[in-house]
Amino acid sequence: MQRQEEYVLRTVEERGVRFVRLWFTDILGFLKSFAITPAELESAFANGMRFDGSAIDGFSRDQESDMLAQPDPTTFQILPFNSGDGSVARMFCDIVTPDGEPFQGDPRWVLRKNLERARALGYTFYVGPEVEYFYFADAGPEPQTLDRGGYFDLTPLDVAQQHRRSTIVALEHLGIPVESSHHEVSPSQHEIDLRHTDGLTMADNLVTTRLAIKEVAMEQGIYATFMPKPLEGHDGSGLHLHLSLFAGEDNAFHDESKSDSLSEVARGFIAGLIRHGREITAVTNQWVNSYKRLVSGFDAPVLSAWDRTNQAAVVRIPSVAGNRPGATRIEYRAPDPACNPYLALSTILVAGLTGIEQGYELGDGESIGSAERLPTTLAEALDAMQASSLVKDTLGEHVFEWFLRNKRREWQRYEHHVSRFELEQYLPVL
Repeated sequence: MQRQEEYVLRTVEERGVRFVRLWFTDILGFLKSFAITPAELESAFANGMRFDGSAIDGFSRDQESDMLAQPDPTTFQILPFNSGDGSVARMFCDIVTPDGEPFQGDPRWVLRKNLERARALGYTFYVGPEVEYFYFADAGPEPQTLDRGGYFDLTPLDVAQQHRRSTIVALEHLGIPVESSHHEVSPSQHEIDLRHTDGLTMADNLVTTRLAIKEVAMEQGIYATFMPKPLEGHDGSGLHLHLSLFAGEDNAFHDESKSDSLSEVARGFIAGLIRHGREITAVTNQWVNSYKRLVSGFDAPVLSAWDRTNQAAVVRIPSVAGNRPGATRIEYRAPDPACNPYLALSTILVAGLTGIEQGYELGDGESIGSAERLPTTLAEALDAMQASSLVKDTLGEHVFEWFLRNKRREWQRYEHHVSRFELEQYLPVL
């Protein structure tokens, strides 16, 4: 770590960096940031930077307002966006209390804690996401699409090809490798697939990717959104996560002696996701709008089941071409790109590990007719979460209780809202 700090200090001096932004997220996953000058860097590494935690949603009460942002030097990157009169860099931070203890309301610490559980079992958690999103002309209440393109279109209908290319260049400057990108099914919908990496790095990468996509869009005079279902009658945006556990250099999900190549570890992990799928959905799909996506007929998962081809199943087993044991993985299809990736990856990981530790049996993947339905509303998902000791233990009491309170309030506001549908449908005739 000391060597990495020295690298950061040297790079800041050599590259003429004028400001370093310290990044962290609140419990809902919104990115927070404040800037320091290079003169403060050594002190920041040694002691952290103090800020008012009571001003951040879900962080602390007024009497616990003092918090410290401890920069993680391994996350240092120079930002490629327009920085005005000088280079600007960023580092993710871990949030600690004034006495140096990890703050239990810090989503990044929640993920660190759960990754330690995997490490104690001898596993490293790897994640490769498919990030779906929309481009619109602006952020107004009526979405104005930019194209009428469809899945994998490479025609003039896909006018946003250059926006995707610019985003990929920005991500590469930020040290985030991209495997591929393409136009998605819906008008103005796009997908960028990130190369797999360890869970903590990927959570950081997802937060960065969302910002990069929005920044590049703004530079082009358009707007990008990760809202799960912005267009009625079209597919919504998912965050399909390709997951694996490695034991050292070996893929713990692969067993060449099995006809389907899935090891008992993989089968236990899948069984854990299926058994606890309803409990974790409020975290992986945390908005009222998330449940407009999780409906039949739009290629979204609706069943707590697994399959190799059925899009309605929450877990899919991708085919692997050739003899590539390292590529054996599972795809968890429920999350949407507006989740908090630190909390979502935590609940997914712990659900899977619980299936391994407790020896859950995995049923027939082809028999999904009797599978449980995923929650159909945020309220239903919150009820399942509130009854879950697994989610409470995973998130910790601070995050668990605050998340439930915040989301209950969101649901109450939604219940009180009179929608345009109701006015158009009923006002003229009732």
